[in-house]
Amino acid sequence: MFDLVRNLGSSIRLIDLIDIVLVAFIVYRVLLLIRGTRAMQMLTGLGILGVAFFLSSTLELFTTHWLLSHFFDYLFLIVIVLFQDDLRRALTNVGKNPFFAASSQEEEREMVDEIARAATRLARERIGALIVVERETGLKNFIDTGSRIDAKVKSELLYSIFVPSSPIHDGAVIMTNGRIAAAGCFLPLSKDPNIDKKYGTRHRAALGLTEDTDAIVVLVSEEAGEAHLVKNGKITMNLNESELRASLGALLDIARRQAGLSRRMGGWLQGVWPRVESRFRRNPESDRERDRG
Repeated sequence: MFDLVRNLGSSIRLIDLIDIVLVAFIVYRVLLLIRGTRAMQMLTGLGILGVAFFLSSTLELFTTHWLLSHFFDYLFLIVIVLFQDDLRRALTNVGKNPFFAASSQEEEREMVDEIARAATRLARERIGALIVVERETGLKNFIDTGSRIDAKVKSELLYSIFVPSSPIHDGAVIMTNGRIAAAGCFLPLSKDPNIDKKYGTRHRAALGLTEDTDAIVVLVSEEAGEAHLVKNGKITMNLNESELRASLGALLDIARRQAGLSRRMGGWLQGVWPRVESRFRRNPESDRERDRG
């Protein structure tokens, strides 16, 4: 057993470990991209069919195995048909900035200012609102429930969306990549049985979304005339404009630093690669001398 472990350790190179870490990181980022979208549900369905395929073979369910085997013969075409929208969106994002948000630091700062200004005005006039900022977890499922907008974030536009006379005021605005993606979106309600009874549907929707995703929600309560910040299923109550701006900026800056760390790691690997490759490149002469010894 000890010899096996020693031989295995001697056969694994540092570059192999780096390769494994890179593949694991890519898989992790892809899973984050599709989490919360229909793609994740479809992948789960394909996984269940895969398990059924192997079970049908083991249990000798010949008809079921025959049907599933013919289904998986065309798996490549099925994947393209099922995931065409997700593949198109992923390739577009890769073209802009692989695996990371496409919005710049300046755009995020402007977005934070506009959100804080709009939320403060809405709270002052006691107009309810739900403003969702997408982070790592995809919110396409919820975006599809609303009306597509794809507009630059402006406080006047946010205000006009939530005034009671607007046809799309009853729902949430979702922002992705520093732009307003959709309005009038429906969010999942919190399933926490211990939630405070004073919270209404708007509060429960904000809590429900942030319990399942890493999104940030700015909640404006029309009853209290206050702006709240919701993250990870927790509410920070009654923030003024400067406090809301500072809190949103800090949360988005954390996400930006994490993305920057990943990019710096990629740069570090690119810089260290030549040294690693030269150090671990096999030398035929030394190998022959070791074999003779």
